[in-house]
Order: sequence, then C-alpha cells, then structure tokens
Amino acid sequence: MPNSWHGQHLACHPVIDGVRNLYGYQPSLAAGVFFSILFTILMIFHVVHCIRRKTWWCMVFAIGCLVEVLGWAARTWSAKCPYTKSAFLMQLATLVIGQDNCDMLRTGIYLLLGYIIRIFGRKSSYFRSDCYFWFFTVCDLISLVVQAVGGALASAALSAHRDMSNGTHIMIAGIAFQMASTLAFATCMVDCVLRTIHRPRGTIPKSVSFLFAAMVLSVLCICTRSIYRLAELSQGWTGYLITHEKYFIILDAVMMAIAVGIFVIFHPSLMVSAAANPPMGRRYRELAPINVK
Repeated sequence: MPNSWHGQHLACHPVIDGVRNLYGYQPSLAAGVFFSILFTILMIFHVVHCIRRKTWWCMVFAIGCLVEVLGWAARTWSAKCPYTKSAFLMQLATLVIGQDNCDMLRTGIYLLLGYIIRIFGRKSSYFRSDCYFWFFTVCDLISLVVQAVGGALASAALSAHRDMSNGTHIMIAGIAFQMASTLAFATCMVDCVLRTIHRPRGTIPKSVSFLFAAMVLSVLCICTRSIYRLAELSQGWTGYLITHEKYFIILDAVMMAIAVGIFVIFHPSLMVSAAANPPMGRRYRELAPINVK
C-alpha cells in the first residue's frame, strides 16, 4: 500500500530527488544488515553464557542486544523503503526514544559494581552496594518516561504534519537527565575502582581487573553515545548530525557494539563460579564468587 509523506503518494522505492524523506538520506542497506547480524551474534553469545553458567541476571545484556536488532532491522527496512513511516517510527522507538538497550546494559553494570563492592567491603565505596542498583535504576526509569512522553508527542506531531519541537525538547530533557545520572554513576564507579586498586591488603585478582576495565570502557561508550544523542536532537530533526548517517553509525551503533560486546569477551559468568549463586535477601540475586584461579 503506498505511503504518503508531505502530500506525496510514494510506493516502496529509493529516495527521489526533491522529495525529502524522514531521515534526510537513504539509510545504508549494508550498515543495516551488518549491525542486525552483529547484534544478533552478540545476543546469542550472551544467552549461551547465561544458560551455561546459570547467571540469569546477565540476560539484561541479551535484552539490550535484542532491542538493537529490532532497531537495525527497521533501518534495513528503511533502506529499501525510506518513505515508510512505520519503519522510521520503529527504529525511533528502539534506538532513539527509550534507549532500552542502554538501560539494560547500565542495569547489568549497576549489579556488577554492587557485587564487587560486597567482595572488597564497605570501605571500597562511599555508598552501600545495593544503593547503586536502586538509585540509578530509578533515574533511568524517570529518564525513560520523560523520553517516552516526548517521543509520543513528536510522533503524534509527525503523523499530523505538525511542528515536532515540543516533543523533541522533552526528549532532550530526558536524555540530558540520563546523561547526568550516567556521569554521576561513572564518578562513583571510578572512585570504587581507585579505592579497590589502592587497597592496603595485596593486589586484586586479575578477573576483577578485567571486569573493571570492561565496565569503564562500556560506560565511556554509553556516555559518548548519550553526548552524541543530546547534540543530535538539539540541532532538530533537520540538523546536520541527524541527516548524516555516518555519525549515527560511528557514535551510536559502534559505541553500543563495543559497550555490549566487551562483556562477551569479559563476560561476568566466565569469571564467576556458577557453583554458588545464593540469593541476596529479597532484592536481587547475588553474583557467584569471582573465580580467582
């Protein structure tokens, strides 16, 4: 069924000169296929690790990959049908508005940092180990709601061919709040790393060093992506960043691939013994002891 964009009735075909689509360019088919396959492979690895080692909380990484797969599948669709609103809105909801993939990834890092703090004791952090999970998860939920409201308003304005600026400004506020909370968590994480590395009693296990390195790299990638997303939407839907796909690929897709892929290489379940996985109170399941062999 033909689609309508600004009064032009268009079938599913490439970009037509003089008829602007929702992206401002024709999305790359090669990039869509490549990242769809890449995040599918990463998702499979995370699922296999979780099943084999029975560290079910690590499924948050697989869920984040699944969201990326859906978003890039939509962009692959858009590569063939750049005037199709359904594909655009699908990738908007998965890769831009909610950023559920980042939220899932951050949740895993919150849990991981909390467990490392429990290993080395209260002196390795200003706050209790479970405070990171609950406080920053609430911050992520607040940001998600704000972005969802802004995205819904922007989508409604798009469907009615109205100005999308009000919804966009709300989305920007949500992303800015999320970036601020991520930077606050990064500060706490670095403080924990420094306290742990410089602890008075001996050196830390290599497995913990690898986990710290993976966490720091992942958070850096998430922060880079958030800064890009904030700058992109601040320029509006016709700005330079949002209408040039190379920035989206480098500062969004590549950053997410590194952020979640590093935990395939240094997966917590590979450095954690699955033999013991006792519950921690009634809040969330504790990671098994780190294997120091």
